Amino acid sequence: MVNVYVSSVIDASADNVWSRVRDFNGMPQWHPLIADSRIENGQAADRVGCIRHFHTRDGGMIREKLLALSDYEYSCTYEILESPMGVTHYVATLKLTPVTDGTRCFAEWSAEFDCEPGREGELTQSIGQDVFQGGFNALKLQFGGR
Repeated sequence: MVNVYVSSVIDASADNVWSRVRDFNGMPQWHPLIADSRIENGQAADRVGCIRHFHTRDGGMIREKLLALSDYEYSCTYEILESPMGVTHYVATLKLTPVTDGTRCFAEWSAEFDCEPGREGELTQSIGQDVFQGGFNALKLQFGGR
């Protein structure tokens, strides 16, 4: 099992950042790699069990299922059902924690998955830097940070 973990500090309150990332269908509004998204079968985007179907800007199609959503803990957990990345048993969690020193939050995004032997480094780099850190960098810019 491969583990990827990325963390960052965003110069905005956990409440404000959560209002942006909470929407399981809202990634196109904040993540630069996501072109479009829809929730299948007309379900609510905050209903545990809903499935988002989205496309990356390079044309890839991904389907993910929402496993948990907590407004109290500012966290969501999801699994990949279909993806061109070549991962299986992929489960990820995005979590925010308020920072008490100023109006900031500590953001964590982690994933566990299996893949073909020899691809661990490539996928860890791609997921960790392009997806997770890329998302955090976009959020920093959207909230006026660097």
